Amino acid sequence: MLTQQDLKQIADKGISEEKLNSQLEEFKTGFPFLKLEAAASVEHGIIATIPEQVKQYEDAWEKYKAQGRTIVKFVPASGAASRMFKDMFAFVDADYDTPTTDFEKKYFDNIEKFAFYDALDEVCRKNAGMGIAELIANGRYKDVAANMLKPEGLNYGQLPKGMLLFHKYAEGTRTPMEEHLVEGALYAASEGKAAVHFTVSHDHLPLFKQRVADKLDFYAKKYGITYDISFSEQKPSTDTVAANPDNTPFRNSDGSLLFRPGGHGALIENLNEIDADVIFIKNIDNVVPDRLKADTVTYKQVIAGILVSLQKRAFEYLEVLDSGAYNHDKLEEIIRFVQHELCCRKSDIKDLEDADLVLYLRKKLNRPMRVCGVVKNVGEPGGGPFLTYNQDGTVSLQILESSQIDKNNKEYMDMFTKGTHFNPVDLVCAVKDYKGQPFNLPDFVDRTTGFISSKSKNGKELKALELPGLWNGAMSDWNTIFVEVPLATFNPVKTVNDLLREQHQ
Repeated sequence: MLTQQDLKQIADKGISEEKLNSQLEEFKTGFPFLKLEAAASVEHGIIATIPEQVKQYEDAWEKYKAQGRTIVKFVPASGAASRMFKDMFAFVDADYDTPTTDFEKKYFDNIEKFAFYDALDEVCRKNAGMGIAELIANGRYKDVAANMLKPEGLNYGQLPKGMLLFHKYAEGTRTPMEEHLVEGALYAASEGKAAVHFTVSHDHLPLFKQRVADKLDFYAKKYGITYDISFSEQKPSTDTVAANPDNTPFRNSDGSLLFRPGGHGALIENLNEIDADVIFIKNIDNVVPDRLKADTVTYKQVIAGILVSLQKRAFEYLEVLDSGAYNHDKLEEIIRFVQHELCCRKSDIKDLEDADLVLYLRKKLNRPMRVCGVVKNVGEPGGGPFLTYNQDGTVSLQILESSQIDKNNKEYMDMFTKGTHFNPVDLVCAVKDYKGQPFNLPDFVDRTTGFISSKSKNGKELKALELPGLWNGAMSDWNTIFVEVPLATFNPVKTVNDLLREQHQ
């Protein structure tokens, strides 16, 4: 039973009573697992380009950009980087004082290689009266780690990944945010302007804005362009209520309802507010120094070229369908395009009368489109490309996370573990229809693809509800195309020691 205080609390967040009750019901019913046909592969649903095609698609992208299109690079950048430093937090709290685990030894043995070394050395001198080398010589390893993590030092334990120093250059060091500004200039600039949008948490917004203010002129001059930088925050209305193990609302000590962020799927609302013809999406931590950017730039242009080429054909077919000037042979041609190029199949399509066939084809063509770069599977945790059954009985390409797959189904788990490819979150999206009107992206979310996880607060167990993921269920009803891209384009930073990899040096 909701109290007056509850109703005021949800109204302030922009959440309706109906939506809240729906979320509480989802805790009781859970979410269905997805029905899978197969893991996608180069033989089955993934495009592997040959050198001649690379040039063809690069040219298609350049031609598209020359038409004065609006292009935005969208970077999810909210959340603190605390998980990056889990091992170092453990070291600071450990009952020993010298590096003991392999992780700790690697960190201190290579500490001079980190881009943040000079900044850390400076705060060590300020707070501990001596630099890193002297502290280590005196066995004061924990002082070094604490100065990296704690607020009185670099505060890396609480800062967002986008604000950490990742890479060294002759002219100084760069944060991931700056690397994304550079990428924007290299493949997403149109008519001399690059638009980059960051989603950030409310607490970190001033930091991002200040860094942009400090650095923007340097990059604009370096690449001979102007920038349009924008920010948004995850909307309070996309938070989800937490529940007790018995599915009743979890309450804070003051009696108020506990809400939690709904996960990256909430960002479909932010994406929906971007006014653009084409939007690139890439995670904040998947960046490399300039010397390794060539593959990234090439294949961003390739997947964008594939997107605009397929979109052009979809638009031409939609115009034919809307004009009524088609015969059965033309419909057969459109069927082949939907089935072979867009990988969307309907088993009983031959049973449809022409009038119903037109309605079906129009529905499948007239929706957002995304091309997703996928890399060969190297055992990283996360989602993969699959051929999946949809609510309407069609089979299409989807990105799935392990939480969406029934762990008790051996056939499905074999598909997941033996899949040849992995999703590195490398997307380019077309979000307007053939008349130039923006799609309302929340209309294309599969609401049954959320998931429930176990968490705790103040020692009390709770259930948390995650919305359908941004590149999973939130884009379920999009046309999806998978393209194999080089592994060199995928260099995420999950732990601080990942910055010691050759790709980040």
